[in-house]
Amino acid sequence: MAGHSKWANIKRQKARVDTAKGKTFTQLSRAIIVAARSGVSDPAGNFQLRTAIEKAKAARIPNENIERAIAKGAGTFNGDKPLEAVSYEGYGSGGVAVLIEALTDNRNRTAADLRMAFSKNGGNLGETGCVSWMFSQKGVVALIPPVDEEQLLEASLEGGAESYELIEDEDCNLAEVFTEVENLEALSQTLQEEGFVVRDVELRWIATNTVEVSDPEQARSLLKLIDTLEALDDVQNVTANFEMPDQLMALSIL
Repeated sequence: MAGHSKWANIKRQKARVDTAKGKTFTQLSRAIIVAARSGVSDPAGNFQLRTAIEKAKAARIPNENIERAIAKGAGTFNGDKPLEAVSYEGYGSGGVAVLIEALTDNRNRTAADLRMAFSKNGGNLGETGCVSWMFSQKGVVALIPPVDEEQLLEASLEGGAESYELIEDEDCNLAEVFTEVENLEALSQTLQEEGFVVRDVELRWIATNTVEVSDPEQARSLLKLIDTLEALDDVQNVTANFEMPDQLMALSIL
């Protein structure tokens, strides 16, 4: 399944020179709130919530903040407007498809912020469905090395995985295993039972076709757009369908 990690690789390469890495406290807390609201508020019985809590702890969010977010999702904490998960779609420079996942208590505010971000960076916010057909959502389990490929193949088949990908570069050495969304929890559990160390579990939008970017100005515009979108508090995740060489990416971010 070569190519599944192309956007993930771009995100990792960006992080090498970005001053802000990973999700903000606000974004991680909101993910906990929505997970607690969409299922039971007990992490033991809610895989989405358990995963959100693990990511928050990895980012060193204090336990009291995590507990408060769970309470908000469970409806036992008063004072905040309810959040809803909303997806937005648009185009970056050169017609690159951009998919945005947001959590918001005010759709009008979020749409206005996104529209401004696109217009200031050579793109435009589109209508629902304009680019989502270019992506498919998969469950992804990232494993910490060392990973024996033969053992991984056997465990992946047993866990119902679609495929896996070994990733090696100067800053990263791991394996990612892909599956259908509804099978993510079962796959993660199987891999752990087989002795693999799970680094991360997530849902990821994956482009079914990609656009090669070779022009420095287009590259700079696209990366600035992604940075601007990711800086918005309401935005949880941004995915695009472009590829660019590492050297061009490094030059464009400087």
